[in-house]
This record gives sequence, structure tokens and C-alpha cells, in this order.
Amino acid sequence: MDVTLIVVVVVATALIFDFTNGFHDTANAMATSIATGALSPRTAVTIAGILNLVGAFLSVQVALTISSGLVDEAQINPIVIFAGLVGAILWNLLTWLLGLPSSSSHALFGGLIGATSVAAGAGAVNFGKVLTAVVIPAVISPVLAGVVALVATFLAYRITARADKGTVSRGFKLGQIVSASMVALAHGTNDAQKTMGVITLTLITAGALPRGSAPPFWVILSAGLAIALGTYIGGWRIIRTLGKRVSEIQTPQGFAAETSATAVILASSHLGFALSTTQVATGAIFGAGAGRRLASVQWGVAGRMAIAWILTLPAAAAVGAASALLASTGTIGTIVVALVAIAMGAGIYAASRRRPVTAGNVNEVPAPAAPVTSAA
Repeated sequence: MDVTLIVVVVVATALIFDFTNGFHDTANAMATSIATGALSPRTAVTIAGILNLVGAFLSVQVALTISSGLVDEAQINPIVIFAGLVGAILWNLLTWLLGLPSSSSHALFGGLIGATSVAAGAGAVNFGKVLTAVVIPAVISPVLAGVVALVATFLAYRITARADKGTVSRGFKLGQIVSASMVALAHGTNDAQKTMGVITLTLITAGALPRGSAPPFWVILSAGLAIALGTYIGGWRIIRTLGKRVSEIQTPQGFAAETSATAVILASSHLGFALSTTQVATGAIFGAGAGRRLASVQWGVAGRMAIAWILTLPAAAAVGAASALLASTGTIGTIVVALVAIAMGAGIYAASRRRPVTAGNVNEVPAPAAPVTSAA
């Protein structure tokens, strides 16, 4: 297959992944603000989309981690990256259908690792970098965000215990507009960069850019626009899960969760850690839920999320590996991979229309599938 053509296909596929990342992760920034009524659903996703675009221009450290660190770009080609993206996109769509806030980032890393391992061998994967820049932050970041949110929630309720409840609620709602906006901005600085890194890696493997190059301006702009559009579309299923099914969130908790998530994500972006913003936001929401005395937290939901987190990287890696194996047979194999991916994506979308979740019913709470326990 012509190199120019496959590069165009890979860039387009990367932007499709970026789009799915946007609607998959809208909940990270806006679920609690929508749940508490601080922002209307459509206003929330509009703000989030704009700030995701702005955030994409603030840093390229995470993009450099992906384009120059996770895999040996000298041993792979654009078709391998295409196969990895297929694994990431399909996992994103499946977990969106199920309303599970899994990690788009880990889906991407898993797809790339699986495809690279099949095409060039495990030696082409920098597992040391994967451990330090992906795995360790994945373990630490949600716990850290949860602890910070728990303490912040406890202090918020203690400090405002004797204040008028109406005044407190209005004040924290205003605060949530700012804090939710900061999460959206932080999300753009981290997640939009992952697609930038993948496109830059594609251009490097095709010989269009020298090794170690930063993303060109057009790559930054297109990645920012794709994730912003996906965010605006709104991943209402996951928004409902984080906003309503984890815990009944009040405004002080929403503010605490959002500010905690922002601090962790921005610090990680500055250090070049390609962490999961979904895991950070989810950890913060659980921490905020547990930080309010007698608040009910659905730990059964947490268990299902944890299973999805654990499965994300290996599941996407398996699909990426299978796609790379088939694509390595030649042009026909690559076309088959594309057609199968399109068919599966269309099937998942068709299944989602049977029980649609929209901006109008996002705050409806479905019957819990697991018992609810109380956190003191």
C-alpha cells in the first residue's frame, strides 16, 4: 500500500480515536456539575469542548512521551499504528455502550503495545517507560485524587457546618463552574496530547519527520478540534454513571472532586505522565462521596469500574495484536481490518440506540445493580 495513503488513513483513524476519547471522557470534567445542577448538560459540554481545545495548546510533554518513548519507532510502520488504534477505538466504544468510565489512554497504549509486539517483537516495546510513565501513574493517581478529595470534602463540610445551607449551595455551585472548567482544560492538556503523539509517531515512522520531533501545529490543532467535538457530543451514558450511580453528589463534594482531579492531572501533564484522566476523575468522585458523613457510595459500581480498568490495556492489546497480525498480510489484510472495525463500531452504535441516554434524561438514575453500603 502506498505510504502516503496509509499515513492519511492512520491520521484519520487517530482523529476518530480522539473523537471517541472526547465523548468517552466528557464525564471526567462535567459529570458532577451536571449532577448538582451547577451547569445544564448542554452548557457543560459546550464549555468542556472549548476548554479541551484550549488545553491542547498548553503542553506537548505527554505527546513527546508517546512519540519518542513507549515503542521503538525505527522498528514499526504506520500500519502497525493503525492496528493499535483499531484496538483502542473498539474498546472505547464497547465501554461507552456499557456506561463504564474506563481509560481511553490505556486503551490506546494497549493497542499500540499489542500491535508493536506482533509486528516487531516485544523488544520493540519500552516496558521500562510503560512502567514509569503509564502503569505507576495509573495506580497512584486515582488513589491520590481520592484521598485529596476525601480530605477536601470533609473540610468543606466542617468549615460550612453553621452557614446557611442555601448560601453554601449557591457558593459551591459558582465554584463548580470554575473547577469543572479547570478539569476540562486539564483534560485537554493530557488526553489531546496522546493523539498528537500517535500522529507524530506515524509521521516519524513514515520518514516525514525526524526522530524526537515535537507535534507540528496542524497536528495540535486537528487533535484539539477532534477531542473538542467529541466532548461537545457528550458521553451521556458515562456522565450518568459518574454523576448519579457512584454517589448522590452535593455541591461541596462536586467542587472538591473537580479541584482534586485538576491538581493531579495538571501536575502529571507537566511531568509528561500519560495518565488516565478517567481514573483520576473517578477516584476523586469516590473520595468526595466517602468524605461526606453518612453519604451512600455504591462500591459495587466501583468494583465493576476496577474490573474494566484492569481489562482495558490487555483487551485493547489483544485486539491491536490481532489487527496487526491480519494487516501484516498485505493490503487486503489491512482493508479487512478496517471493514471489520467499521462493522463492529456500527453494531455497537446500533445497540446503543435501543436504550439511548441523552442530555434530557442523563440525570435519571437506573436501578442499582449492586447493594449500596454507607461510608462513614
